[in-house]
Amino acid sequence: MYEGWAIGVVIPARNESEHLPGVLSTIPKFVDKIVVVDDGSTDGTGGLVGDAELVTLSGEGVGAAIDNGHQRLLKILEGRFISVVMAGDGQMDPSDMEGLLKPIIEGNAHHVKGERLDRAGKMPVYRRFGTLLLTLLTTLACGQTVRDPQCGYTATSSAVLQSWNWDKSWKGYGYPNWWLMRLSESGWKIAHISVKAIYGGQKSGIRVLTFLPKVSIMLLLGLHARIIRNTIKKPSLPLVFTWASYVTGWIYCPLLFVVTHLTDRVHVSTIRRVVK
Repeated sequence: MYEGWAIGVVIPARNESEHLPGVLSTIPKFVDKIVVVDDGSTDGTGGLVGDAELVTLSGEGVGAAIDNGHQRLLKILEGRFISVVMAGDGQMDPSDMEGLLKPIIEGNAHHVKGERLDRAGKMPVYRRFGTLLLTLLTTLACGQTVRDPQCGYTATSSAVLQSWNWDKSWKGYGYPNWWLMRLSESGWKIAHISVKAIYGGQKSGIRVLTFLPKVSIMLLLGLHARIIRNTIKKPSLPLVFTWASYVTGWIYCPLLFVVTHLTDRVHVSTIRRVVK
C-alpha cells in the first residue's frame, strides 16, 4: 500500500532472462502485487518470476501483454489501486515510481506518463529523432501536449482500467500512442513526470522502418476519428471552429491547420473529467 492506495506493477517481458531478475529485485516494498507477462519467450523468462504473478502469452505483442497485465490486476486487487507499467529490460528506474504515483493520489490525474527527455542520459540519437517526430504527431492526435509518447513507464488509476474497452486496443509497439489518444478522447486527465532513461546495451525489438510509418498512419487516422466521434457524441463550440479552419485550410491556406489544432486543444480541455 502507498498512502492508502494498493499498487500493482505490470512487467511485459519477452526474452528478458538477462534483465528480469534485476528488475524484480529493485521493485519498491510498497508494491502489493507484481504481474509479469511472458509474451512468447524462448529463453526461460517465465521461470524467473519468483513470487510474482505470471501470465503467459504466445507472442501477441507488447500492447497485448500490458493489457493482460492490467486485466489480471483488476481481478486480484480490491478497492482503488494504481497499475504501474515497467519494462522487463531494466530501462526504468524504480526510484521514479513514487513520482508517477503522486499526481493520481493527490487527485491531479487519472493517468501519468514518464518523460525521458529532460533526463535522457545515453538515449541513442536515432531514438531521440523518432521520439520527436512521434511527439508532434501524438500531440496533434491527442489535442494536448505530449513530449515523450514512447516512454512506457506509466501509472494508471483503477477508475480508468475499470471502464476501459479491452476489445479495442493496439497490440504492438504503438501502444502508448494509442492509449494517449483514447484517454484524451474519453476526457481522462493525463499528467507527465520526468523520469530517468537507462540504457545499458539492451536491444530494442522495434523495427524503425516499419514502426514509424505504421504508427504515424495510426495517429493521423486516429486524429480524424477522434474529432468525428467527439463531434457526434460531445459537440462543442470549439469543434465548430476546428472543422471550419480544417476545411478552409485544405482549400486556401495550410497555415490555418494551426488554428485547427488550437481549437481542438480547447475542445479537449472542455471534456476533461474531474479527478475523484
